[in-house]
Amino acid sequence: VQLVESGGGLVQPGGSLRLSCAASGFTFSSAAMSWYRQAPGKERVLVATITSDGGSTNYKDSVKGRFTMSRDNAENTVSLQMNNLKPEDTAVYYCGVRWGGRNYWGQGTQVTVSS
Repeated sequence: VQLVESGGGLVQPGGSLRLSCAASGFTFSSAAMSWYRQAPGKERVLVATITSDGGSTNYKDSVKGRFTMSRDNAENTVSLQMNNLKPEDTAVYYCGVRWGGRNYWGQGTQVTVSS
């Protein structure tokens, strides 16, 4: 299983970023996918999840209405569109999947929201 995130960066409060994750090594179209984030000194937390067919998503309360997760099963990618970013969204964001009884994450991409 390999997950490679991209798209992070520095953005001002109120700005937007789009994260992407390229997946390989498993049957992508059969797997629910998730985005997690880990702020400095804090535990990694679940931000969003999407079902294998993309028909349903769930979000952490603090990002509802601002973040949108999507997937492309033809390209084996998932995305996280993040709008109206706040300083408290600053974290390393990870793409994750549970496959074969194990949890996998990518290397992460840094998102910093600061003026």
